[in-house]
Amino acid sequence: MDHSKNSQSVERPEDPSLESSGWRTRPGILGHHAASPQSIHALLGYFLKDRNSPTPFPGRDMLLDGSLFEWGVAPPLEKVIGGPGELDLLLRLPEIYRHSVSVVEPWENVGINLQGEAVRASKNIAYILQQLADADSILYPLWQSGCVNPQRLANVLSAGIATVVQGGNPSVYDAASFDGSKSGVEDILALVDELLLRRSSNSGPSIFICLGHQLAAASQVRLLKRACREVANLQHLPLDPEGIALRTLRRVCSRISDVGENLSVIKNGQRIAEGWHDTRFSVAPNEAFEVGTRRLLPYRRRGASDHVPGELHDAHALVADELEGVIDTMLVMERELNIEMFHGDEVNEEAALFANWAFKLLHDTLVPLRYEVAVSPLSWLLSLPYAVEILSQTEVDSAHLTEVSTTCIYYKDWETHTIRRSFTSQFHPELMADIRDIGKRDGPRYAELKDNDGVRLLIRLLYHGMQE
Repeated sequence: MDHSKNSQSVERPEDPSLESSGWRTRPGILGHHAASPQSIHALLGYFLKDRNSPTPFPGRDMLLDGSLFEWGVAPPLEKVIGGPGELDLLLRLPEIYRHSVSVVEPWENVGINLQGEAVRASKNIAYILQQLADADSILYPLWQSGCVNPQRLANVLSAGIATVVQGGNPSVYDAASFDGSKSGVEDILALVDELLLRRSSNSGPSIFICLGHQLAAASQVRLLKRACREVANLQHLPLDPEGIALRTLRRVCSRISDVGENLSVIKNGQRIAEGWHDTRFSVAPNEAFEVGTRRLLPYRRRGASDHVPGELHDAHALVADELEGVIDTMLVMERELNIEMFHGDEVNEEAALFANWAFKLLHDTLVPLRYEVAVSPLSWLLSLPYAVEILSQTEVDSAHLTEVSTTCIYYKDWETHTIRRSFTSQFHPELMADIRDIGKRDGPRYAELKDNDGVRLLIRLLYHGMQE
């Protein structure tokens, strides 16, 4: 894919004031009244209830009227965190970030379409959310701003309505493909690590798209490796004087490490990765570049995955039976779902099955030990996901599949057993069939969005995630 740079960045002062930034503090732009998380959630539900009801903003739903639709130029795209000055300003304005959806760009575009255009799909996310529910968006272009403090940034992101991590040209397994960006792959993975650890009862869901989907898969394996490493290095737990709990954790983590180190990734009968230390264990090149409209198919186990230990398949089948991942229900309840693929890399099925099994095994082990762990350096383990379910797949061609086209990341509350969810998607639900960004193409009106399968799926993920 073309890694050439788009030069449409906007110069900003190092320490902007609210007045000089041009930011709105009143949430929303279409409604006669300020938007709120509650009104946004209600309007997302209104959008989903059928395919033909009219816009809730009659006469006010034309976001594009011939003016430039570009980040940092004018409302509703004026909020861009291009550096530390804008971030410091935002931190002083919780009334903005708590009422907005955060859109994270790991790269300046998601690829080059068949017309030769760089596609900045983050604008589509902002357009869709504003058009449907008058929900504001804030852009975090990591390729421009860098990612100096991942923990602080993750705290800001998780305090909002939701976070969408966008796609991009680079490959997770190739650090050099991020050259030219102010955020390397390690910087971005550090942020994704933190986002995965911050899905709690007072956080918004995260939705990871395309490269974001691949970063989330790599991050899950990173977190499991970190857990095994820190358990092995810990000498004692304060509330575990006889060492029983720590020995249990070490035994389980040793088992996770053993499977992770010896699990192969196989494509077309060829072993392309051996164990979780391999750079291509989580993400690797797809058998063929996949672009265009595809039908979304339910995930199913195939004979080609027989090299994966049976206990990993069994754990996935159990999670699929126990939990509801929204997309799997849509595949049953909705008509045929058609979405837009635009990628050359994919998440490996083996890594996804491994992450699900390892998270669930670790969670179930921690349940009776959570009090000992809560007062130890391992307390962060209580923030790990409960499970990761593969929900769907697509056909690249007659011989090949993108086996992991969507996943649901489940979190289970330790005391109430409440389930929360975040989601990942290899495809771009925010792109129309022409694979163009808003601004290069006309903005779709409410009725067109209402009948678009990808948009409906994106909104359903947000709608359900906001409830949790």
